[in-house]
Amino acid sequence: MTNTEKLSQLLELIRKLSYQKREVTLASGKKSDFYIDMKNTLLHPVGIKIISELIAEKIQQLRRSGLKIKGVGGLTMGADPLSTGVSLVTADWEEPLFAVYIRKEPKEHGTQAWLEGMKNFTQGDNIIILEDVVTTGGSTLKSIERAKLGGLNVVGVITAVDRQEGGAENIKASGQRFDAVVTKQMILG
Repeated sequence: MTNTEKLSQLLELIRKLSYQKREVTLASGKKSDFYIDMKNTLLHPVGIKIISELIAEKIQQLRRSGLKIKGVGGLTMGADPLSTGVSLVTADWEEPLFAVYIRKEPKEHGTQAWLEGMKNFTQGDNIIILEDVVTTGGSTLKSIERAKLGGLNVVGVITAVDRQEGGAENIKASGQRFDAVVTKQMILG
């Protein structure tokens, strides 16, 4: 299947499973007349397969340009399927990508860790932050901060969906690369 066919199938799934035309208050506190809840698409076997392959290809392009990338991760729970999916589709690569989960709050028992999966990384390893949906970029910037505090070096952000409401600009203003698989404009057609 070509990337164009994959993207077409992914957009169809997002429209069916994740896009809702209704009044909603977003995590940023902003009001919106539509909602994009990617969880149903990311928990659909075809949805997670396609989006993981498309993200992995974007990361492979960055690697070809000379950027060393050890893994992917993002704020739990939105990024968890993406991190796992991308890691899984790279399992046969010469240098597969490892996943790291970033907690919203530190674990209250055991290791009290913010980051899970760190035995696969060393201090200073480069990662890409993944997001399910970016609106203002607030949660993405939080993920970047926590990853850095955990000893990882963030070299970019890739989101499944960019709502095109300032998040890309805020993330770029923080000095990070930004890319999206799908935009609001693509979903709305």
